[in-house]
Amino acid sequence: MTNDVKESFTSDAPPPPAALAAKVRTLAPSMTRSMQRVAEAVAGDPAGCAALTVTGLAELTGTSEATVVRTARLLGYPGYRDLRLALAGLAAQQQSGRAPAVTADIAVDDPIADVVAKLAHDEQQTLADTAAGLDTIQLGAAVAALATARRVDIYGVGASGLVAQDLAQKLLRIGLIAHAHSDPHLAVTNAVQLRSGDVAIAITHSGSTGDVIEPLRVAFDHGATTVAITGRPDGPVTQYADHVLTTSTARESELRPAAMSSRTSQLLVVDCLFTCVTQRTYETAAPALAASYEALAHRHSPRTR
Repeated sequence: MTNDVKESFTSDAPPPPAALAAKVRTLAPSMTRSMQRVAEAVAGDPAGCAALTVTGLAELTGTSEATVVRTARLLGYPGYRDLRLALAGLAAQQQSGRAPAVTADIAVDDPIADVVAKLAHDEQQTLADTAAGLDTIQLGAAVAALATARRVDIYGVGASGLVAQDLAQKLLRIGLIAHAHSDPHLAVTNAVQLRSGDVAIAITHSGSTGDVIEPLRVAFDHGATTVAITGRPDGPVTQYADHVLTTSTARESELRPAAMSSRTSQLLVVDCLFTCVTQRTYETAAPALAASYEALAHRHSPRTR
């Protein structure tokens, strides 16, 4: 499949109400300040904002009607009317008995029990946001490409490099030829060898990591199917991605860097990819998994003398 005729898998349906808050958290850092005010307002008080006209919301947030409409479209809604419907749906869900949000801010003097509770809540929210915002059409297209891939190259550095290794190990256990590359030079020299029928996956939360974007670009130029797993769907990495899988992350704090929560959401996407590929290739994946378990079984049993 050449770059000129690569199929485009997109979903024009607006996100469901439950995905709205996740969308705001994911996209807010890349918005203008005026758009952030609109996004924060609708996520913070969906019921109140659902009752406002576009003019009323613009006045409430100190912005313009055009900014409100642009924010709605960036969040995935064709217009403000569609956003209001989603806000009304979200407000109804919240009034149905959902527990109030728990802050994940961790203070230096927090007791250990509070740290555990806050981190657990934060992880759960990150996973829920990622699941709500994950485009299943894009996921399905990536799974289809992986299931028939001759070879899979995965690029990631730092915390994302650990996730790349996890995905490579999973794919190897079901019989796929997969390699994780954290060295940018090796990543590029391997990407040069890719062609149609191969898959290249870039994992970067920021969407702007040059050491990950460069090999993905090379793979894209050589005709491989390319996938980006990123927290910034408008980031530079998506220019060279046939399929984009968006992750969410909890708000960064001094005691919890973004890399920690972004890795949680990346691992969820990796597990989704692996499980769905295993389903699709079950006839070959199941024997491969059984063989790998058998090969390692003796390492998990006590040695006898």
